[in-house]
Amino acid sequence: MTPGDRGPALPAGLRDRVLAASLGARAAGLPAPVPAQISPVEALRRGVSAVGETLRALPREDWGRPALRGLDVQGLVGHLTGVDEDVHRCLAGDPEVAAASHVGSTQPAAARQAGHPPEDTRAEWRRAAGRTIELVATADLHAEVAVHGLRLPLGLLLVVRAFELWVHDNDIRQAVRMPPSVPDASTLRLMTEAAAGLLPHAAAATGLTEPTSVHLVLTGPGGGTWDVLMGQVAPSPAAVTIVTDAVGFCRLAANRATPDMLELHVTGDPGRANAVLAAASALALD
Repeated sequence: MTPGDRGPALPAGLRDRVLAASLGARAAGLPAPVPAQISPVEALRRGVSAVGETLRALPREDWGRPALRGLDVQGLVGHLTGVDEDVHRCLAGDPEVAAASHVGSTQPAAARQAGHPPEDTRAEWRRAAGRTIELVATADLHAEVAVHGLRLPLGLLLVVRAFELWVHDNDIRQAVRMPPSVPDASTLRLMTEAAAGLLPHAAAATGLTEPTSVHLVLTGPGGGTWDVLMGQVAPSPAAVTIVTDAVGFCRLAANRATPDMLELHVTGDPGRANAVLAAASALALD
């Protein structure tokens, strides 16, 4: 073949047939294989189970290790108990918990663990978490609830809770020098959907008002593709594409990673992309 010779012509319609076969094998924007769909209640149940396994593996001396914002491991488990107690209040219709601080409202539950045996703290948390699962097992997951400054459907709140359990599980693991954990693909898919869906709210909270159209591609099991409009509505919003790993993006959304720690592929206005990534970090509750 001489330079410039393109070889024999491809059969007519080959490109369309290849694309059709590819889309038939896997829908656009979804990982392969597609993770099994689970309910938000099941995601919460799996998150509780994962934290429980971590806590059962801890020797007594590890419960006193510093973990997060001045809390040791035992205090952080108490914080999780406090969150569940506030969810119980939320489900009972308590209006005061709607605007309560996520950290301030749960601090008494964290502080009361001091001096107690770790097994008592673990048991108290398991009772509180188990009660949450009992309360939501037959609840209307589309019903709107309000807790800690969030007003959202109950199903989404449960995914947020599963997300928080994973984050604090890894805070504990880091404190005691255990390897980090990764959510199963089905739970991770719910987490990435939640993070993508909440991005516009995070943008508003961080002052990102410039109209921006974000094409978000999260790779790996539990990932996917989303088109998200952020900022003010405008006929021609600036277009930004962000491609990164699903687990890494969730760590960013949990404020446990910074953009420079991720493998990012970004197209569009770099400044606008940085603002979007900063907004993602603002989703963290701690």
